[in-house]
Amino acid sequence: MDQTRIENLILVTRDRNGIATITINRPKSLNSLTRPMMVRLARQINALGKDESVRVIILTGSGRAFCSGVDLTAAEKVFKGDVKDVETDTVAQMELCKKPIIGAINGFAVTAGFEIALACDILIAAKGAKFMDTHSRFGIFPSWGLSQKLSRIIGANRAREASLTAMPISAEQAERWGLVNHVVEEGEVLRKAQEVAEAIVTKNQDLVLRYKAVINDGLKLDLGHALSLEKERAHAYYSGMSKDQFQKMQEFIAGRSSKKPSKL
Repeated sequence: MDQTRIENLILVTRDRNGIATITINRPKSLNSLTRPMMVRLARQINALGKDESVRVIILTGSGRAFCSGVDLTAAEKVFKGDVKDVETDTVAQMELCKKPIIGAINGFAVTAGFEIALACDILIAAKGAKFMDTHSRFGIFPSWGLSQKLSRIIGANRAREASLTAMPISAEQAERWGLVNHVVEEGEVLRKAQEVAEAIVTKNQDLVLRYKAVINDGLKLDLGHALSLEKERAHAYYSGMSKDQFQKMQEFIAGRSSKKPSKL
């Protein structure tokens, strides 16, 4: 598969506000992923994460699917590849990315597509979107976190049923279970994702990055250690601030108090 074709299958756009959008663009195959697509997706996430002009990343799919998983016609090449190669691992790069990632789930998010959705920080779903774990149906062992992450979000019993029966989870059910932040009309997913992204880019970007990191790092710990982590990072943050920075903070807060609140 030539480089130009790969680039067309994983599209990247940027706007002036610092919002980058990655689109999985293989609609005739429901955005199923080949190995070259996975490598490009991982590398683009890595590059956008390092790009100082980018503040938020939106990840979506074209057509009626977000991502239907791995292209099973190339399964052996994918599953027997170097699964420990972090640089070409899409989900690993998403987890390492310091920038907020918003998943705009426009349709089916199946198996690997479900795992990519779970690696996003915020999820917006269309009313017709569905999440499905088909690992048990096809005899595929999960390796992008679905067996561990889903139960921590929706509860172990619900996760076991979803994964062992391969039942679809509707967008509305996903929202009730705390998996999805917002459910919107079909065709409104990107607009809502853009709205959330714009609300993020207007905030203190240093704190946005630190806040995402402390939430995500804390989720890997028990509550006691997570609270200690927050205390440690807060202490380091404030200890590093000068009197001038504290003064600017106070002036900023005073100035903002007279302005209209965010529409979010």
